[in-house]
Amino acid sequence: MNLDPFYLIVDSATWIERLAPLGVKLVQLRIKTMDETGLRAEIRRSKALCVQHKSQLIINDHWRLAIEEGCDFVHLGQEDLQTADLSRIRAAGVRLGLSTHDDIELETAMAARPDYIALGPIYPTILKKMKWAPQGVERISGWKRRVAPVPLVAIGGLNPDRLDGVFAAGADSAAVVTDITLNADPQARTREWIEKTDRWR
Repeated sequence: MNLDPFYLIVDSATWIERLAPLGVKLVQLRIKTMDETGLRAEIRRSKALCVQHKSQLIINDHWRLAIEEGCDFVHLGQEDLQTADLSRIRAAGVRLGLSTHDDIELETAMAARPDYIALGPIYPTILKKMKWAPQGVERISGWKRRVAPVPLVAIGGLNPDRLDGVFAAGADSAAVVTDITLNADPQARTREWIEKTDRWR
């Protein structure tokens, strides 16, 4: 499958409403703590917005709700992968992205036959505390050789100035969270990301 090179990750449908009209074609809804009623409402609204703007929506973690709400793509971390019902996910026609940080996790992820593999953090990140040191751009090339033809997503500490190096090393898509959501002008930063990633389509 072909992944858009610009992979936005946000924690609310409101962010999708703000940024999808700018040309975002791949967006993950990543909500860690919320009750099921609230989650379902966010997923439902996000899906409607992504349909409106012809964007691919990916639901982080909450695969059961994703299936129930008719979403067609989920992303799982390694812990969630251990408890997820992969056969049910596949039976529902839902595509699967998986996080990896080390060799063992990569082997585990590839055994699940994912639709893409994410590697991170490439650079230091403020998104969450990591037990892994930054992977560095060089690691992307090694990972790409091991996962091809499965698409590879780079994540962690990325900004527009680092994108050329990330794509030159072999990444198919670059994921971003805080460089946009914490920016003083998220819309302008999103446009900058789209302009930079367009070169690698």
